[in-house]
Amino acid sequence: MDERLSCYGVLVAAIAVLGSSGLCSAATPAAAMVTAKRLVSANEEPGQWMSVARTYDEQRFSPLAQINVENVSKLGLAWFADFDSNRGQEATPLVIDGVIYVSTAWSKVKAYDARTGRQLWAYDPKVPGEFAGRGCCDVVNRGLAAWNGKIFVASYDGRLIGLDAKTGEPVWETLTVDQRKPYTITGAPRVVKGKVLIGNAGAEFGVRGYVSAYDAETGKLAWRFYTVPGDPAKGFESEILKKAAETWKGEWWIVGGGGTVWDSMAYDPSLNLLYIGVGNGAPWNQAFRSPGGGDNLFLASIVALNPDDGRYVWHYQTTPGETWDYTATQHIMLADLKIDGCSRRVVMQAPKNGFFYVLDANTGKLISANNYVEVGWATGIDLKTGRPIPVADARYDQNGKAVLAQPGPQGAHSWHPMSFNPQTGLVYFSAVETSLVMKSAERFDYQPMGTNLGIQFPVPPELLKEVQTPTTEPGARLVAWDPVEQREAWRTGILGSIGAGTLSTAGGLVFQGTTQGRFVAYRATDGRELWSMDAQTGVVAAPAAFELDGEQYIALEAGYGLARYGTSNRSRLLVFKLGGSVTLPPSPQPPPPLALDPPASTASKETIELGRQQFLANCTMCHEPPAANRAAFPDLRYSPTLHSAEAFSAIVLGGALQANGMASFRGRLTEEQAQAVRAYIVSRANDAKAAPGSSASPGR
Repeated sequence: MDERLSCYGVLVAAIAVLGSSGLCSAATPAAAMVTAKRLVSANEEPGQWMSVARTYDEQRFSPLAQINVENVSKLGLAWFADFDSNRGQEATPLVIDGVIYVSTAWSKVKAYDARTGRQLWAYDPKVPGEFAGRGCCDVVNRGLAAWNGKIFVASYDGRLIGLDAKTGEPVWETLTVDQRKPYTITGAPRVVKGKVLIGNAGAEFGVRGYVSAYDAETGKLAWRFYTVPGDPAKGFESEILKKAAETWKGEWWIVGGGGTVWDSMAYDPSLNLLYIGVGNGAPWNQAFRSPGGGDNLFLASIVALNPDDGRYVWHYQTTPGETWDYTATQHIMLADLKIDGCSRRVVMQAPKNGFFYVLDANTGKLISANNYVEVGWATGIDLKTGRPIPVADARYDQNGKAVLAQPGPQGAHSWHPMSFNPQTGLVYFSAVETSLVMKSAERFDYQPMGTNLGIQFPVPPELLKEVQTPTTEPGARLVAWDPVEQREAWRTGILGSIGAGTLSTAGGLVFQGTTQGRFVAYRATDGRELWSMDAQTGVVAAPAAFELDGEQYIALEAGYGLARYGTSNRSRLLVFKLGGSVTLPPSPQPPPPLALDPPASTASKETIELGRQQFLANCTMCHEPPAANRAAFPDLRYSPTLHSAEAFSAIVLGGALQANGMASFRGRLTEEQAQAVRAYIVSRANDAKAAPGSSASPGR
């Protein structure tokens, strides 16, 4: 008997044909039956959210208008679901035929009944804890893809996995990276014409970037496009990489070159073009990566490919000879804009370098560009050549000086998704005023599993006196940008140190969270705040909108980590509707503050300096100097293991806390180096304790 039919066989089939709803229901459709037609025609199903940005053009605009500027004050929580991982949450949910699919930290996947919040299934790819030390910025995941009854997730340790959308059971799994190298994956897959597309991350650690396409039914590799040329002695994978190699100098392939495709993609069905964003170089400092300069294609570029075979079509490089970590992996979106009286199909991006770009989607030709934050490395973009107009002495890699990089490597806009409202004609995104003093390191030694930057960090205090001070107040703001006029329409005040993803709707609203723990609705035309709620944690992910039974909902993954909420990150899926009346349980009381009670700092200056160097190379991505970092990670200056060389070694080398995500560094650090790191942290802890006005409490 067909398993889709329920217990009464032929009788039920007859009832189903008659359209009745008796004791036994009619056959239910298979879960997540997403097809090429549905994805291309996503605007015909405004109540669904079938891909990470809803439509192939990645506009993150919902045509739903039930929730609008007049009634958004009545928005309330319909239901919520706690996650079992309190690391960072950066994904946008999929909502398909009444089911919400989410990915969380550690690449876990969950499915919920969108009406009730009942969990339908959960999948854990069991990423080994040791991989937490291989990545840049936490064990995050930014979303899923759906196709023909399957949900696809890319795991942090480099696997691409197809799951049965109804049960969560794996259908196929394929390894997309060489796990002997420090590759990770944090981005969301996309599905185009039956192929699952995925890139990878790890440029800071020293890898060679690429994007791959896999058959959605079998997981078999269909094609691969490398974004950086490899060792010329081994031959090039394509003619375009042979040409790209002419823009490189030295032996870049030893470190890998970087250029990872770690986040953004978009697809235009009418042009049959796939657009990918390419990241920074490895190492950051071009003087060590490509001595003698060169554009270093395809770093910091938007590249258009034929999705059928991965063939190169065109590229536009936002930052030739990139040396500041100015990636172009930020959100790429497509739109039809009226420019000079003509409708133009365009690609838009606001990458880390501080300029907003509008390109012709068919040719990649630059149409316009303007800075959306204070920029110190270029005075503008030459519209004839498409190249930046450089500022003299802005390149620390060439002048040997300490230089104020503005924006800093954090970027004027990072991965946090933008949205575009075709009704207002505005793009909504986080603009961050940021800067960092950068200076070339005296030498560069490649560390196969460590960070490979090639810069002095931090810059010695005596050199800071010679550097200009930032001209703007640092912080993230929500900006509404007119891409036709290339000007700001409005902006909010400072909302935190980094941004968050946005959703715009036909109800005249823009939704965005903040790292300070709020979820906010703004009026799209002028930025007036109309509604907000306390999410009990920082919010950086972008929301989704969907409709069920005539009601519009907003779904959001919350979770970033705030000290004021204690040890718990309170990571959750929050689902809202008009008149929602569910309340979150009270936030737990913060734990008692730890005492800053380090052992005496007795190590030599040489040992402490060795520890500082090893800390910067191996620990800084999670624990940042002075060994504190954001509240999602412990402040190591307060660690009781500082009193015990054996306990410290058991964690750092022995992997005693590997199950919690603290990787073992055996093979990357010797016992001597590990104890030098301990000496460095002890020294910083004593500095903090001796600082005037020190509260001696991390709030954790």
